[in-house]
Amino acid sequence: MNFLSKKQSLCKRGMDLFLSLLFLPFLIVPILVLIIVASIDTQQFGLFFQKRVGQHGVLFTIYKIRTHQITGNISKYSKKIRKLKFDELPQIVNVLLGHMSFVGPRPDLPEIIATLKESDRIILSLKPGLTGPASLWNFNEEALLAEQNHPSEYNVSVLFPAKTVLNVNYLKKYHLLNDLKYIYKTLLHVFQNMAF
Repeated sequence: MNFLSKKQSLCKRGMDLFLSLLFLPFLIVPILVLIIVASIDTQQFGLFFQKRVGQHGVLFTIYKIRTHQITGNISKYSKKIRKLKFDELPQIVNVLLGHMSFVGPRPDLPEIIATLKESDRIILSLKPGLTGPASLWNFNEEALLAEQNHPSEYNVSVLFPAKTVLNVNYLKKYHLLNDLKYIYKTLLHVFQNMAF
């Protein structure tokens, strides 16, 4: 089931293509540098691949900068990269390929998506996004999870349901201008975090 009209879907995809083609030439060198530095920092290839749930529940391969070392630890450098969301930059390729959108629900693992109530599965009619209302609601989610005794359980029982409500609301009130607003707010968050 699609909640966006054909025109809305075409406009959304058109914006994704335009922005990804606009930004990619400027991001290629920074992404390559991040991959090289991550390879040194983690002692593994600096690009990380993982299966995530995409539109209509179809699995796709997401691209991220690797931040976990062989031991499973995260270095101070990698923590900073994650705080700034720079580890997500390669996903602009996912957007270009049509796996993702600039704005939408964040792509989750199959076991997380499996906890969705049937009525909330409407969010799977959207392509997952680099950012969105749920991402902005808890921009520093990792810091919150780090404070929990059982972060995985907290994510499934508290965070994911709350984010789902925001994503369902985003879908039902969809407007292209809102997408531009979320992109702008995300950039503001990144720049604010760079100041610290």
